[in-house]
Formats: sequence, C-alpha cells, structure tokens
Amino acid sequence: MSLDWTIIGPALTIVGLLLLSAFFSGSETSLTATSRARMLQLERDKNPAAARVNILISDGEGLLGSILLGNNLVNILASMIAGQLFETLLGGNSVVWATLVMTILVLVFAEVMPKTYALSNPERFALAVSRPILLVVRVFAPVVGAVQFVVRNVLRTFGANVDGPVLSSHDELRGAIALHHEEGGVVKDDRDMLGGVLDLRDLTVDDIMVHRKSILMIDADKPSEAIVTEALHSPHTRLPIYKGDTENIVGILHVRDIARALHEADGNASVIDIDALRREPWFVPETTEVLDQLNAFREKREHFALVVDEYGALMGLVTLEDILEEIVGAIEDEHDVTVEGIQPDGDAVWIVDGTLPIRDLNRALDWELPDEEAVTIAGLVIHEAQTIPERGQVFGFHGARFEVVERRRNQITKLRVSVSPDDVGTGG
Repeated sequence: MSLDWTIIGPALTIVGLLLLSAFFSGSETSLTATSRARMLQLERDKNPAAARVNILISDGEGLLGSILLGNNLVNILASMIAGQLFETLLGGNSVVWATLVMTILVLVFAEVMPKTYALSNPERFALAVSRPILLVVRVFAPVVGAVQFVVRNVLRTFGANVDGPVLSSHDELRGAIALHHEEGGVVKDDRDMLGGVLDLRDLTVDDIMVHRKSILMIDADKPSEAIVTEALHSPHTRLPIYKGDTENIVGILHVRDIARALHEADGNASVIDIDALRREPWFVPETTEVLDQLNAFREKREHFALVVDEYGALMGLVTLEDILEEIVGAIEDEHDVTVEGIQPDGDAVWIVDGTLPIRDLNRALDWELPDEEAVTIAGLVIHEAQTIPERGQVFGFHGARFEVVERRRNQITKLRVSVSPDDVGTGG
C-alpha cells in the first residue's frame, strides 16, 4: 500500500507549523511573565541562558514584535496549507472545514496549551527558549524596526504617548509590594518597611524632623553644674546649646563628652569647661531629601543635624534614628520618654496627638490620608478646615472623622479620629 504524500506531506507540514506556533506563544508568555530580578541573580551566578533572557526582556517592544511576526507567519502559512489540503480531500466545502479545524487546533495546541504551561513554569520555559528566540529577534530586527516606526508614527498622529513607560521602577515596586500584600505574600510590617525604603526618595527632612517646639535645648549662660545636671538627666545623648536666644545655637553637647570630662574632674562639675566640650552644629536646609541626608550622615559619620529654613531660622532637628524609623517604625530604648501618639478609645476610634505625623497614623492604622499639604494630623485638619477649629468641632474628610478634643492657644493638641460612614480614601 503506497503512501499518498500529497496528503501526508501537507499534514506533517501543518503539524510542524503548529509546533512552531506553540513555541512562539509559549515564549511570549514565559518571557513576559518571568521574574527579572530572578534572571538578574541567575546572570550574576554565571548562567548564560539567564543573560540571554535579560537581553531579550530589556527590549520588550522588539521582543514582542519579533514573536508576533513569527507567530503570524506560521499561523497564516498553516492556514493556507490546510485550505489546500481540505480542498483536495473535500472539494467544495474545504474553506468551512479548514477554518473550523484550524481554529480548534491553533486555539488548543498553539495558544492555550503552551501558554498555560509557560505561565506555570515561566523561568524554566524562558531559559530553554532564550537561544532560539534571540536568534529570531536578530533575524527579524530590520522588519520589526520598520513596523515599530510605522506604528509609533501612526499612534503619534492620534495623540498617543509612546515615548516610554508610564510607571517608574519605584512605582512598579510599590505596585508589586501592594499586590503581594493583598494576596497574603507580604505581611503588613514587611510591606511598611519596604515602602519606607522607597519613600526616602520622596521625603524631605522637614517631613520627618523633630519640630523646634519639641527640642530640648540648654542655655549656655547657665552655670556648669546646672548644664551638666540637665544634660545627664536628659533622655537624649546630643543636645543643642544656645546663647541668649534659642535661635542662636552655638554648639552641640554630647552626653558622652560630659561624662568623660566629669570623670576627669573627679566629679566636680563646676570646673568643667563647657565651651571646650561643644561640638560644631551642623545645619541643613529643610528641603534636603531624606535619602541625601542619610548619605550625608554616612559620609560625615554624624547622627545629628539642625534643620533651618531659607532664611536660616531654626525649624527642627533630624537624626539618623529619625530616618531609620521611617523604614522600620518607631525605635525605643530604655532611655526614651514614651509618648503615646495613638490610644484606642473604643471600637475603631482613637485618640491621637495633634503633633502625630500623618505617615505614622497611616502606618499604624493602615490608612491612606494624604500628606502632601501637611505633615501632622493637626496640620491636616487645619488645612482641610481652612481655619483653626475650636474644641468639640467635628470634621469628616478623606474617609475619616476628626473631632477636636484639646486645643491650646492656636495649636490642636489632641483629636479623636475614627472611620467615617462613607469610608472613602482609607485603607482600613
């Protein structure tokens, strides 16, 4: 019995083309779904396949264009051959049957099946196809380049922006962290810590500084004994010292220097030369980015800086610990004076200090109150109310309810906050 190669030949060709289509479909899915961070690590571990994958995904537009070009070529060619084959077998009804059969074959074996496997094993699939796909990309590069030129110009004609990605790498990281948190892969503390690292680039020192009203300072005109006693009883190790006016900071006293001098003086504080112990104050502008300040702390090997505005007026102080707390949350040691910034006051109700930073409240309650126009909760209420509220006044905005509990002069010192009924704008 002789084989009819007029039928077997085209059938085998169709099978081969379907396999090529499956190869392109699976490659597209695996290379777009694979973890770039994982591939970078594998490349550092001297994996040549991972290096090829990184080359491919670095030019996503060229990669996608080459795969789509190859996939369309083999699918169209397979459909043409199938049409001729079915015409030989069935005659007049060939177009209908060829369309029906090829749709099923392409959908099941060239699209759904390879893409399902690629989604389940993206890294393994991407590493396996990296060499042939890289060859395809290089072969098709001139054609893909021409297609990209046409596509970009047509899109620009209609006003579309095709010059680059909409999201920055930081935005993509934030989105990935939020997604994994919602899916349960990242716990809240880890999410806050990772988010804190990313936020350093967006914050300035005036967002995290200790306000001048809360700074403990020492009057340089006091007797040495009084200065030593005040410094040793302070919960802080570094204290600004001023002459005449609190704006006139003349130095920084370090408790360790005072303790050493006190030991050398055999405990006689009256003979200690305070001026000799003063360290030069370091002033930084309030507009300094937190990340830049962190790098400056590391370079100068300092932990303490005074923050001034554009006129040189003292605004507050910032320490290395303040920056670290933006990442890991509040750090308390045995010498800290504990100040409760948030206290529960019933079901989903809290009493908060007016000086509590908005970022700290958001982190504690998993809310999303805006902090662009104000740093503290009191500042946010004043900004939204466009006035300094009286005690007992209640406001609702950003999905939360704010009641003024205490006010001293023009300063809101305590508020009662809760989730408002509309619950708009909160993450809680």
